[in-house]
Amino acid sequence: MTLQALTSVLWRERQLLELLLFKLEEEQLLLTNGKTRWLGHATREVENVLEQIREVELGRSVESDAVARSLGLEPGRSLHELAEAAPSPWDELLRAHRQAFLELTTQIDALAAGNRELISTSHRATQEALANLQHDSQTYDATGSAAQHEVTARILDQKF
Repeated sequence: MTLQALTSVLWRERQLLELLLFKLEEEQLLLTNGKTRWLGHATREVENVLEQIREVELGRSVESDAVARSLGLEPGRSLHELAEAAPSPWDELLRAHRQAFLELTTQIDALAAGNRELISTSHRATQEALANLQHDSQTYDATGSAAQHEVTARILDQKF
């Protein structure tokens, strides 16, 4: 049955979205704890899950179009439109999937935005720290002449 195939694809997509949410939370934990050593791995894992989601979305599109045709609708219909046209109990199942997708995407958007902000803040802090290490700026001595500073050793706090 085509509706059964569609719901199987929707379950798989939901699982992948939950995995993406988990991977984004992992990434956020690394960022907030300053564990940048593992950030590249976490980012690759997020990219891998996104690739899997793209593949499942293609299958979802094919199954959705088949279901639309079987329900007498034009291909390209939304999940909401399919749920409205589907017989019971499929209509409720499709609505539940749609609601879960809305909730997951809201959570994913919020986490991704938070991670982008953390990365941006970290980048700015790194730039400021590097700027403090440069000795291009000069100060003035008691006579009003530019004073040259000797390059001295610096201690960096590795926590940040």
